[in-house]
Amino acid sequence: MQPTQHNDCMPAEVVLAVSLELSGASWKIALHDGKRDKPAIYTVSEEAPASRLEHAVAVIEAVKQKWSLPEQAPVTVIYEAGQDGFWISRALSARGYQVLVVDPASIPVERHARRAKTDRLDAIRLVMCLRAWVRGERGQMRVVQVPSLEAEAQRHLVRDRGELQKEIGQHHDRIRKLLRTVGCWDPVDSKLSSSLQQGLVRCADGSALPALLQARLERECERLVLVEKQFHELEATLMEQLPAPVQQRVTHLMKLKAVGPVGATRLVLELFWRDFHNRRQVGACVGLAPQPYDSGQSQVDQGISKQGNRRVRALLIEMAWFWLRYQPRSALSQWFACRTQGSGPNKRARRIAIVAVARRLAIALWRYLKDGEIPAGANMKAV
Repeated sequence: MQPTQHNDCMPAEVVLAVSLELSGASWKIALHDGKRDKPAIYTVSEEAPASRLEHAVAVIEAVKQKWSLPEQAPVTVIYEAGQDGFWISRALSARGYQVLVVDPASIPVERHARRAKTDRLDAIRLVMCLRAWVRGERGQMRVVQVPSLEAEAQRHLVRDRGELQKEIGQHHDRIRKLLRTVGCWDPVDSKLSSSLQQGLVRCADGSALPALLQARLERECERLVLVEKQFHELEATLMEQLPAPVQQRVTHLMKLKAVGPVGATRLVLELFWRDFHNRRQVGACVGLAPQPYDSGQSQVDQGISKQGNRRVRALLIEMAWFWLRYQPRSALSQWFACRTQGSGPNKRARRIAIVAVARRLAIALWRYLKDGEIPAGANMKAV
């Protein structure tokens, strides 16, 4: 009798790997159990999202029966992070499936100048990466941490505030430029709407504004008033809409000088909702990790990766400048001064150094929230 061969790299139990290639018209489903040369491909194209999801689940269960897999055989589903968000992950997890949401940029692809790309091929490539991940090859892709439904909903508060603030600036800028076309340099403030209605806004030669321009400016002012009202209402009630533990973390972060209410709230809701195991995870999450290129005789510093949450990355850069201003005796500020000493008017050197300060600041604030460790040399606000 021939001895049974066993490969320690293979899982002891059969795992059904499923990949979903999502699109608006249809989903491509690739299934593989590790015993076949090629995965099975199916298409679901119902209009309603719930019906399409139910059809996908029915396909998975039908394939399990067709391939005579055990009823309790684990199923691992993978799809790329995108505009569909995490509702698919939550719905499939409720059915007992293990779901992985991956960063699309981390999926390895062929480097040919011309390569075939279809939804079918993408689904196959995705399921084969999942098979490697199941075997223990974690470097094949980067899995995104799925936030809870509450944590994801709380982000909309700070993101909506940022969009409203941006829209206010756009309305101000648009009104100012429209007035400039007729030589009017009147300030764009809260009195402009009433001045337009009273006919007090004039062209450079003192004549009345053209009727069509007058009508457009009045419409712009109406939209501006509405956006400002929504902004102030959200600003007044934002903290009240957060649960008590989140409010405590925001308040705790605001005790440090150079950290204001807007920055503290955005950091807690956008970054510190998740648990980090080490400082490298913090830096990588916001895209502030270095990306060296060292091959043979070629050694190039490619800067930071710029992966992850771009909103938090931009916020940390801004907070780093505030930190240098309001925490001049801290270890971070001293480190920046030492690195830029002698650079003089070299702004590029300062911009490079401030990125490093932002990464160190993110790690220091994470330790401050996690362990209560105050950043070295930092001062607290007076009570």
